[in-house]
Amino acid sequence: MTSAAAYELAQANIGRLKAPLDSPQLKDFVDNLDPVNADADAADGFVWRLEGDSGDATDIAVFDDEWLIINMSVWRDTNALTAFMYQGRHREMLARRREFFERVQEMMTVLWWVPAGHQPTVAEAEARLLHLRANGPTPYAFTLRTSFPAQGAEPVALEVPGDLGCPA
Repeated sequence: MTSAAAYELAQANIGRLKAPLDSPQLKDFVDNLDPVNADADAADGFVWRLEGDSGDATDIAVFDDEWLIINMSVWRDTNALTAFMYQGRHREMLARRREFFERVQEMMTVLWWVPAGHQPTVAEAEARLLHLRANGPTPYAFTLRTSFPAQGAEPVALEVPGDLGCPA
């Protein structure tokens, strides 16, 4: 049986901005990016996070839509991710998310297991999210509410229907 320590938890969260990042409406969000990212970097169980040239991921394209931004990171396990999400500055910003992001109908958050040391790509996150939208939670792509253990997390063949692209 495969050891759970051989895997780490990848997460991607995509948001549709309500306004441009340099707008007054998003000033508090942008001003808190560095402090929240620093909190994540120092959190127990944090492994890695996606960063662009700006030091955060706001300049990284996702689903070829300039109004979408991605947050992607890797954690030791779901407990470590959950502990970070619901404390401190991140919790405060999470509570204010409707000020900064549109409400969308599609799933915008996905979790999956990666081999320890692997840094997932945006393309991987997009594929996992599309799989989750098409199939619901599975060991390939899941949510915190319906998660799966790392055992059996080996990659599986993936076919994503072409009509599940970028949310409108």
